Amino acid sequence: MPREQYQERLDGLREDILFMSELVADRLRMGMDALETKDVEVAQQVIEEDAEINDLYLELEQECIDLFALQQPVAGDLRFIAASFKIITDLERIGDLATNLGEYTLEAERDVFPDVDVQRIGERTLVMLSDAMEAYAAEDPDACYAVAEADDTVDEMCTGASNTVVRELIESETTDTDADLEHLLQDVSRLLLTIRDLERVGDHTVNIAARTLYMVENDDTLIY
Repeated sequence: MPREQYQERLDGLREDILFMSELVADRLRMGMDALETKDVEVAQQVIEEDAEINDLYLELEQECIDLFALQQPVAGDLRFIAASFKIITDLERIGDLATNLGEYTLEAERDVFPDVDVQRIGERTLVMLSDAMEAYAAEDPDACYAVAEADDTVDEMCTGASNTVVRELIESETTDTDADLEHLLQDVSRLLLTIRDLERVGDHTVNIAARTLYMVENDDTLIY
């Protein structure tokens, strides 16, 4: 394959991965919106459209494999393709977590513990995802470290939110029937799963930043 054509495929891979990240971010935002408004139609759309992300993931995975096999890249090109291969996996998993939010929306019957602001956590993870992909697009190592630092804040928010849920559940006084109590515990479990999934979104964005840093500077500091 001529070098010029090969470079065009590398550039195309980067553009396609950025497009995939936009789809994933859109689904994540839709999942958060559905959760907040209890919009069943939006929730169902998030769930159904996960197939689009999965199909794109498989296409880009195959493109990475072809680029490895056809050109036998070395040095910077090799790191770029390897990093991109890992990044699409993290993007696909964030898409799965967005689907979880859609499923929680369909199952939720009521809001519990309004003091727990999962929307604020979700917004922070969306910013992290955007920043991580901008770092990938611009090959910006400093931005990679900034994403990793931002994740510390998200982790603190998630820990605080989970502790609030547990504390308020313990301190609550209820005269509900066994059936009502069961529903409450299901809602609490769903809220804790939502918090956990948003924390995992943050973790995946750090993975993206870590692979980008490795791609740009051959530095695996954030990977381990």
